[in-house]
Amino acid sequence: MTDCVEIIDRFYPPGSRARAVLLDHGAQVARKALRVAERLAHRKPDLDFVYESAMLHDIGMIHTDAPSLGCSGNRPYIVHGILGRAMLESLGLFRHAMVCERHIGTGLTEDDILGQKLPLPLRDMTPRTLEERIVCYADKFFSKSSADGRQKTPERILRSLGRHGREKAAIFLSWMEEFEPV
Repeated sequence: MTDCVEIIDRFYPPGSRARAVLLDHGAQVARKALRVAERLAHRKPDLDFVYESAMLHDIGMIHTDAPSLGCSGNRPYIVHGILGRAMLESLGLFRHAMVCERHIGTGLTEDDILGQKLPLPLRDMTPRTLEERIVCYADKFFSKSSADGRQKTPERILRSLGRHGREKAAIFLSWMEEFEPV
């Protein structure tokens, strides 16, 4: 099993706000993702991988210009996924690295990147595996910038995703049906 805190400690200064934000947010996402994955036991998700990738999915934020998160890098926040991918690939964590890249929103398509003129490589960055989708889904429920740590409602998530197109909200709704059927 991968020691997530040891990996975070390689990149984040001890006692820093960024480290605390990453650990708190990762733990929230990991708890939600594991609850979802456990309900899907019949599909045999890799629970260790779900936990580890949930803890590490935002590791690239340290290199972004996000002062409210304690990050003083010079890159726009939207690139934290590809930065995290590079960081984890440098450690040989290739599966985890793909979660970093593919968790933004409900995933980014080449059309999204072109249409929004995003400063990202032109490639498909949508979650592909069950575990990637679970972590991406769980991530939508928690904000790194909110101090209260409360889970967002599906309605709030849908409003937010809807600003990026109806198809993004539709993806989230399909995940709700898949992962938490009523």
